[in-house]
Amino acid sequence: MGGVVEVGDGVHAYVQPPGGWCLNNAGILVDGGHSALVDTAATESRARHLRQAALGLARRAPRALVNTHFHGDHTYGNSLFPEALTIGHERTRAMVQAAGLHMAGLWPDVCWGDIEVRPPELTFRDRTTLHVGDVRAELIHIGPAAHTTDDTVVWLPDQGVLFTGDLVMNGVTPFCVMGSVAGSLRALERLRELGATTVVPGHGPVAGPEVFDVNAGYLRRIQNLAREGVAAGVTPLELARATDLGPYAELLDTERLLPNLHRGYAEEQGLPEGSPLDVGALFQEMTVHHGRPPECHA
Repeated sequence: MGGVVEVGDGVHAYVQPPGGWCLNNAGILVDGGHSALVDTAATESRARHLRQAALGLARRAPRALVNTHFHGDHTYGNSLFPEALTIGHERTRAMVQAAGLHMAGLWPDVCWGDIEVRPPELTFRDRTTLHVGDVRAELIHIGPAAHTTDDTVVWLPDQGVLFTGDLVMNGVTPFCVMGSVAGSLRALERLRELGATTVVPGHGPVAGPEVFDVNAGYLRRIQNLAREGVAAGVTPLELARATDLGPYAELLDTERLLPNLHRGYAEEQGLPEGSPLDVGALFQEMTVHHGRPPECHA
């Protein structure tokens, strides 16, 4: 399961190693016996473990819960925190409702437990502020498209801590098939400007701002490959088979290369950033290319 890492005064990262598919990070903000969460977890058992960790840091159950985006590994555990007001971008509410339990369908052999869809109840458009005692958390929508089209980061300026959601990964391959390659690069520049000293990524260990460089380098590689592939008239699958990932071959979940290339091709061919792609078909193609389905260890 996950473990708690104190990253600032009243600020804790809940890290689920090693951080691959469905093993996301969360956050626990605590002050004066009150607490709030940043994201939950994919399964009932993992969400219960997160709840136990939160109760170990505060006398009461969390009173607020922020979702950084709609994906199930960050939202499926919402229903295990009935005392909390769920908060998210206005698109997150709609997208949680539209997606339902889709992620559970991608990995039917995972023991998801008793989970139910619970979208954000309080929504915002651009940014808002959450106060947990004296802990001030700025909720900032990063858009229009990056990892997804509903990404929110949680920035704690007094502690210099940034919870990025899946806009940033550490030791894990970035994934922007539901958002934008170019938009992800712009998002990283915007995150740099906040001046965080501690970065809690959506997946992987807690890091410093140097983690932005690895993510940006990978995404620029995808952009360049897509440009070359479109010019050469080869398909994303053909290009993926011929690609040496070089320094990015050590990242977890390298099979994401193929869907990321599809997004890069779409942008190179003029499709608007964030335009829907057939994610189900891309997962099937990724499985064929990789020789096995992506492994979800939730």
